[in-house]
Amino acid sequence: MNELIVGIDLGTTNSAIGVVDSGFPILLADEDGKRIMPSAVWIGEDGSVEVGRKALRRRAVDGSRVITSVKRLIGREPSAAENQALFGKSPEEISALILAELKRVAEWRLGQGVSKAVITVPAYFHDGQRQATKRAGEWAGLEVVRIINEPTAAALSYGLERLGERSRVAVYDLGGGTFDLSVLEMQDGVFQVLATHGDTRLGGDDLDLTMATVMARRAGIEWQDLPSDQRVRWLVEAERVKCSLSHRDEETFAIPFYDGLNSFSTELTREQWQEWMQPWIARTIACCHKALNDARLQPQEMNAVVLVGGSTRIPAVRAAVERCFGKVADVSQHPDEAIALGATIQAGMLSGAMKHMTLLDVTPLSLGIETLGGLMNVLIPRNTTIPCKAGEMFTNAVAGQTAMRIRVLQGEREMARDNWELGQVDVPFAPAPKGQARIGVQFRLDENGILEVLARDVSTGKDRVLVIEHSAVDVSDEKVGKMVSESVEYAFTDMSERIWTEAKLKAEELLPAVDAALVMGSHWLEEEERLAIEQSREEVQNALLGHDANILKRAVQALDRATESLAARMVEQAIDQASSGSP
Repeated sequence: MNELIVGIDLGTTNSAIGVVDSGFPILLADEDGKRIMPSAVWIGEDGSVEVGRKALRRRAVDGSRVITSVKRLIGREPSAAENQALFGKSPEEISALILAELKRVAEWRLGQGVSKAVITVPAYFHDGQRQATKRAGEWAGLEVVRIINEPTAAALSYGLERLGERSRVAVYDLGGGTFDLSVLEMQDGVFQVLATHGDTRLGGDDLDLTMATVMARRAGIEWQDLPSDQRVRWLVEAERVKCSLSHRDEETFAIPFYDGLNSFSTELTREQWQEWMQPWIARTIACCHKALNDARLQPQEMNAVVLVGGSTRIPAVRAAVERCFGKVADVSQHPDEAIALGATIQAGMLSGAMKHMTLLDVTPLSLGIETLGGLMNVLIPRNTTIPCKAGEMFTNAVAGQTAMRIRVLQGEREMARDNWELGQVDVPFAPAPKGQARIGVQFRLDENGILEVLARDVSTGKDRVLVIEHSAVDVSDEKVGKMVSESVEYAFTDMSERIWTEAKLKAEELLPAVDAALVMGSHWLEEEERLAIEQSREEVQNALLGHDANILKRAVQALDRATESLAARMVEQAIDQASSGSP
């Protein structure tokens, strides 16, 4: 049995803990069903402690004793004022309380002890801050087996491999207290950080303080003159208004009876707020340019720009990032969960939970599912030791698709039709753009040869389960031998058909996109360029009539090259429209 290692995002504002369950990562929810826990600690006058939401609820009546954003202090010597605000405890001790609560939630949810963890830190954390984070984990009763950078965790969660064999991605991580921009590359299955730049004292907290300070001044109060318990109220209201202005054009900032007698209320527009934010956003963009310069890359050389961290919900932040990189930002990752999921994936890799291993018997034939184009996608290969588990994530192949049929197969051939069907299960989900719906498929094969297939809609957490009895033992030696021998006999034919099918799928996806681009972008094309595209398009169509995978692949590559310039212009127009707010 694999050892249990959890993944933890110890965040400035929020934290989360997760574990790999049968091949895909899940975040563990507390007793209230919440996967995200505020990084807050309340310390009572009698020394009693509350963590998370319970601590935040104390802000209304005992706000001065609620500690938040301690991550900004970890690994450095606090000032006298900061020491007083921590009530004599070190930043590591406060962080350990947060980690201990996450550990408690995990043990309650999993029904077993948790002793090992992977913990994330900002990429720009120096060694002292990393060591302090590790100490905090140890004080919480955890062996910290790995400290990994938050942008790397975000890239693991994002899945660089889906961008191609060699992919580069910029991860823009603006959280509650820190900022990082990291440029990562994946080649031959290996992640490499090419460059990183950031600021461990720049995040959503600074924006809250900016708003609270300006508003207090409008009320005729200097920020430094406010008592600590009153400052908490102004900061809480600033955070609420900041979040509201991310989806509203105007919001009321109101502090009733802030000093027991006087109240303050005023309207704030998104436009005003964006002006106040510009210096902070500009600092993040400067970090982006430095990281790109260190990596010796241009913005347009990025395959994707991924946004993570709660502060990236701010429209002005997204617009600035898109102007900097010249492409639409990828916001497919949950801003508050992506890093924790990446930490969990790393923990699963270290523990072996991402692999299907154990002892006893073996499965005589591969188990998998049918994927687009009638291909066999193997989840549990032949001769895997059982009992075992394996899982993989799948997405919708068609925009607006409302369900996915999981067709369970057994066999060694490349095409689904040449293998044995064991059963089917349909998974409904809300309509989504192509590639946005996420369905996790888990195979669990027990020592008795009983296969349980679990299909989970990741967005809702709803499961569909199919139990197939005797999948691994109800196959005669003769049938197994025949299947294996045929897989060898037809190996070259099967592989050729697989390569052809994959090339055909790409061609059939590309042709309609080219047709649409020719209509939408015809006014940009010179006659010579248009004729080149149409000729390349015709070559792809002709190649589809034959059955030579190499000819088809070359034709698709030629069409890709012919349309590069047109595609770039259309992306630029989309960015300009998004920046200007045009429809």
